[in-house]
Amino acid sequence: MLEEICDSFTKESKLRRGDLPYAAMKKKHITEIRDELRSTPGAQDNLVKYVSAMFGWAVENELAEVNPALRIKKVNKSSTGFHTWTVAEVQQYIARHPPGTKPYLFLNLALFTGLRLQELAIVGRQHARDGWLTIRPGKTKDSSGVTVQIPIVTVLQKCLDEQSAAQMTYMVTEYGKPFTKNGLGNKMRDWCDEAKLFHCSTHGLRKAGATIAAENGATDDELMAIFGWTTKKQTTLYTKQANRKKLAGGAMHKLTLE
Repeated sequence: MLEEICDSFTKESKLRRGDLPYAAMKKKHITEIRDELRSTPGAQDNLVKYVSAMFGWAVENELAEVNPALRIKKVNKSSTGFHTWTVAEVQQYIARHPPGTKPYLFLNLALFTGLRLQELAIVGRQHARDGWLTIRPGKTKDSSGVTVQIPIVTVLQKCLDEQSAAQMTYMVTEYGKPFTKNGLGNKMRDWCDEAKLFHCSTHGLRKAGATIAAENGATDDELMAIFGWTTKKQTTLYTKQANRKKLAGGAMHKLTLE
């Protein structure tokens, strides 16, 4: 994406953007690039996000004094991100991919560990000991260094016990080789489509797990421990919604004409 920006040209002067001084880049330049190179709200927001990440690195390494991409308002204000699976959708998936199948194993791994696709592609026997999974997410490896430690629930343990002892990684291809992150993501897309869940995704299972845990009373700190989050920015999205649901349920009897 950054290379694409560098190879693009300014509207008025028709200068190649990659030849211009990055220190002179301002907010208006970024929004101009955003609107020119991307047409959908989500893609436009992503472009700003990645430019901001680059400038954040530059500021940290004293190559730039300011990050011009900060505080640019999102275009896709109404987006709630990936669709969160419902229990009915999980059941629909299982009806198409029953216990004993590879898609069923993946469903349980994703739903009951909260791991991201990157970790789901590598998690294996080396991460399991005494009924616990211990793994350091790649997303936090170079930042917070958080290590996720979670107990293996019974239904997931049953799935793992059914895997070949000679198989180190749980998710393997038909040739017995570990999946790549993209390969596993593409395979899950096929499995969802086969179950006619065209709007569902791997990340949506992670959100479903967080929603279920919050509605069952998990606190912000507990969600942080399960999902490897380092701040409560993400967890409060789930706990607040769960609390609102409980409050509504407990107060509904007060909505009466008597």
